[in-house]
Amino acid sequence: MAKKIIPEHRYRASRICRALGNPTAYEILTLLRDRKMTPEELASLLGVSISNISQVLRVLRNLDLVRYEVKWRSHLYWIKTNRVVKVMDVLERLVDVIEHQK
Repeated sequence: MAKKIIPEHRYRASRICRALGNPTAYEILTLLRDRKMTPEELASLLGVSISNISQVLRVLRNLDLVRYEVKWRSHLYWIKTNRVVKVMDVLERLVDVIEHQK
């Protein structure tokens, strides 16, 4: 039996879900809700190595969820679109609903 081909937009959506399933990626996005931050700031706040933060940021960049600009020797990251924040809000409300249904 041949494997069914998934439409590109659903495939990309599944990749975003996979990234949001990474607790470090989710926390990075949570921190970037408020302001632009450097990988060093994110690593310090999350207690994770800079190389780990950089790897996760690369995934988020490749998915087009975050952007960055170079300021002197620093890279400042931010969430590309407010829709990412809206999706996170919906997910967190879903968790609340599930918790209250126990």
